[in-house]
Amino acid sequence: MNHENISRSISTVHPICLSHGRNAEVWDSDGKRYIDFVGGIGVLNLGHCHPRIVAAIQEQATRLTHYAFNAAPHAPYIEFMQRLAAFIPVSYPVSGMLTNSGAEAAENALKIVRGATGRSAVVAFDGGFHGRTLATLNLNGKVAPYKQKVGVLPGPVYHLPYPSADNGVSCDEALKAMQRLFSVEIDVEEVACFILEPVQGEGGFLALDASFARALRQFCDAHGILLIADEIQSGFGRTGQRFAFSRLGIEPDLILLGKSIGGGVPLGAVVGRQALLDVLPKGGLGGTYSGNPMACAAALATLEEMTDEHLQQWGELQERMIVERYQAWKERGLTAALGRLTGVGAMRGIELVNAQGEPAPEHLGSLLNSAREAGLLLMPSGKSRHIIRLLAPLTTEPEVFEEGLDILQECLARL
Repeated sequence: MNHENISRSISTVHPICLSHGRNAEVWDSDGKRYIDFVGGIGVLNLGHCHPRIVAAIQEQATRLTHYAFNAAPHAPYIEFMQRLAAFIPVSYPVSGMLTNSGAEAAENALKIVRGATGRSAVVAFDGGFHGRTLATLNLNGKVAPYKQKVGVLPGPVYHLPYPSADNGVSCDEALKAMQRLFSVEIDVEEVACFILEPVQGEGGFLALDASFARALRQFCDAHGILLIADEIQSGFGRTGQRFAFSRLGIEPDLILLGKSIGGGVPLGAVVGRQALLDVLPKGGLGGTYSGNPMACAAALATLEEMTDEHLQQWGELQERMIVERYQAWKERGLTAALGRLTGVGAMRGIELVNAQGEPAPEHLGSLLNSAREAGLLLMPSGKSRHIIRLLAPLTTEPEVFEEGLDILQECLARL
């Protein structure tokens, strides 16, 4: 199809045009079938066109397609926020606002922490990704391509190494870097918040060191600093739990949500401690499309499917299938290009390396093409774009998931 009217600054991984999908399968405009291990980049934890979500959208479309909540409240927004607050696994009363995306949630979180603390500095982490809007660009722990050619970004923002068993950065190393930051770069009293992903998405599915998370929580409490958990990609069951921060043994002050919150319909949210969400003056938060009725209806149907029993069952099944297959590949020496398995639960990455054990983006580029030709869609990640992201719907039928792993195995063997 002709793309001449679409900005060339938009990059696409796969040169195909999709027509329709069902759960973990999609078809292009030529009728070719693919197994989808991309899931709209983590948006489709419940798969393409989940019947319950489709029915909720259709029913809501006959009643009210849109109303701006700032002008007049509507029932889907109110009901979903009540359900969402109960779904967030924290001990404190939860309040929040709906947004159009995860990046917009991050933008509003920055306004909230400034209003609550009277401070403006933010500490983020290497490899992190929080959006493509101007303020969120500076939070990202990677320059290319996000920060290139856009000039001075809103700040101040500082970055620390991200401690994880998946990247070899220890808790002690990260704490020492933090100590240096506050002795050399900035006064701790000027910092409004830390923002982190419990499991990095764009960064390569790196799971945060739990001991660091607990130490950071204590540090923030001691210095009046707020802690933001970006669960936009890791949330809504991707790690086998409602949210990935639970495995760290901490409670963040604010939580950023998006992607799978709406079952495929654009929606995001920033939620957290009630006192924080009420700190800005009336009218300080909101948006014309934020919390659209049809998006809220889809999100309500999504939450109804995401019971703890379902999430555990789906997460454990995919984790077991991925880990067992990866271990078999390692044991048989499927390919010298096979590096580490990163992440937790069903949020897993597979690293590709060269003969020296270094990141090999050239292998991943080749794999993306060969897998697509064989009927499997994959997504890259990692600082060097060398880690395969596995983001199949949690509801993928076991036989379809196995078929996808079979294709991946065949393509890996040819590297």
